[in-house]
Amino acid sequence: MATEKTKLNIGCGQDIKEDYVNMDFVKGGGVDVVHNLDKTPWPFKENTFEEVYASHVLEHIGDLTKIMKEIRRVSKNGAKIVIRVPHFSCGVGYRDPTHKRLFSYFTMEYFANPKNYYERPESNWFVIKKRKLNFTRLSYTWMNLIFNPLINLSPEMYERFCCWTFPCSEVIFELEVAK
Repeated sequence: MATEKTKLNIGCGQDIKEDYVNMDFVKGGGVDVVHNLDKTPWPFKENTFEEVYASHVLEHIGDLTKIMKEIRRVSKNGAKIVIRVPHFSCGVGYRDPTHKRLFSYFTMEYFANPKNYYERPESNWFVIKKRKLNFTRLSYTWMNLIFNPLINLSPEMYERFCCWTFPCSEVIFELEVAK
């Protein structure tokens, strides 16, 4: 598929973004490409996108490694990848029967840190540029002002000792496609 847009919004649902190719498995207003993410390859050439956005979609897919490989394939070297996913402590994450996995602050290290994963090919596909735990998905709330700085002081300590007492909503990752 030829496109002039250099940004991809995967699993867009009703979150249609201007200046993005909006892809979802359900046809709807603003959806540019109807495609099931689990079916690879996606209908894009290699090295097409400079940015990929995935908000609360990766928890629904079958094979995370296959999808991350496909994100890498369709992205240019150095492309920005923004991923928002439910944290494993989020009770709402368990309510949705279509969720196949939840995520940790450290999940994306599998795709970015070869020292932790025995030099597997997928362990150097991305560089983690930023990541944070987000207490609630509501953008403007006093709870985020108080809890986000606290839970991000030491995510490892938070996930080990506090996340079941003070569960957070999501993990936000900003990755870069490794060159």
